[in-house]
Amino acid sequence: MSVDKATVARIAHLARIGVGEEELEPLAAELSGILQWIEQLNEVDTDAVPPMASVHDEGLRWRGDVVNDGDKQADIVANAPDAANGFFAVPKVIE
Repeated sequence: MSVDKATVARIAHLARIGVGEEELEPLAAELSGILQWIEQLNEVDTDAVPPMASVHDEGLRWRGDVVNDGDKQADIVANAPDAANGFFAVPKVIE
């Protein structure tokens, strides 16, 4: 597939990109080259190739799903401006 100057001008207009008249011919050649490369890639037979998410054949490392409290209560409450009985102490809102 080849792209001409009129097609490049239309694409530039649709994309709201200002392209000068002198830039249309080089852009048309570059876009035509890209489309030829894509057509070349489409000719490759990939029917026997399974889809993959990564080029590395590694599984994800999983940690154990263990419920715990984090054992950080004292560290967290130490940052509070006011604490009482291991909890954040806040001023009374409702009278």
